Amino acid sequence: MRHQLNTKIACKEIKILVGSIDETKQMKVVLVAPEIPHNTGAIGRTCVALDLELILINPLGFDIDDARVARAGTRYWKYVNLSRYESWLDFIKSRKPKRKDMFFFEENGQNSFYKADYSTDSYLVFGCESKGLPHEILEPMADRIFSLPMRNSKVKSLNLSNAATAAIYQAMRDHW
Repeated sequence: MRHQLNTKIACKEIKILVGSIDETKQMKVVLVAPEIPHNTGAIGRTCVALDLELILINPLGFDIDDARVARAGTRYWKYVNLSRYESWLDFIKSRKPKRKDMFFFEENGQNSFYKADYSTDSYLVFGCESKGLPHEILEPMADRIFSLPMRNSKVKSLNLSNAATAAIYQAMRDHW
């Protein structure tokens, strides 16, 4: 009987804690012109697992209803908190993200993703698989470009879904 009572008290405490979370602040993953449906699906699945919003910026290199996107996201794709924008400018005008909350990931970023000051309202931004992020997006944000370390110089870059997942977990590390 005592065990049951303690369980009920613990459940009430958990409900209070969960109820106090600021749900308006949530990390977001932004994919600018993604080309490969499997990568987008896999990133979507990670977003579902971690309760993050996935933002897609057109043009996409595939139809969002493509079976390959859903296959990579498996049965979780229907749960993706998905937003789409026609262009980068449309996204910026609509969301008005703060500069300090923007984190751009590129193979040649001058900053280590280990040293970034992520917040719960961060936007983690990734470019397309073949070209990365456009110069016009990166140029005014030079101090906000981060890279993932690679020890072997024979590898130019990581697969988008792998890089995004690594960056997401690193960004969330201090916000569990």
